[in-house]
Amino acid sequence: MLTRPGILIRLEHGVVLLIVLYLYRASGSGWGLFALLFLWPDLGMLGYLANVRIGSALYNLVHLVATPAVLAAYSYSSHRQRLLAFSLIWLAHIEWDRALGFGLKYPTFFKDTHLQRVTAPTSPELAKASAA
Repeated sequence: MLTRPGILIRLEHGVVLLIVLYLYRASGSGWGLFALLFLWPDLGMLGYLANVRIGSALYNLVHLVATPAVLAAYSYSSHRQRLLAFSLIWLAHIEWDRALGFGLKYPTFFKDTHLQRVTAPTSPELAKASAA
């Protein structure tokens, strides 16, 4: 298993997800709020309605681990309970995505991520051949 980085990355993010869920529970915030806000970062996909470059940039902006991690540290140190809950939910979403194998997006097309590069067929003949 140690020679299969894809599995290791998913396991690693799964462990971090469990830690974030524990921290959320320890924060005393309600699970209703968690359920309500868990999918909010996926609103970043709406940028794909404009074009793939805007879509990938907006998606990546809300799926970077650093942003909610820094926000969580700030909110914890300044005793801002609601902001801490929000940042932990945000972080849980990102870790959930990574554990499932979803990564940051390249500006090529939606399924082309930092965890898996998928190249689109460049001609109709290649598209037919890859579909067969």
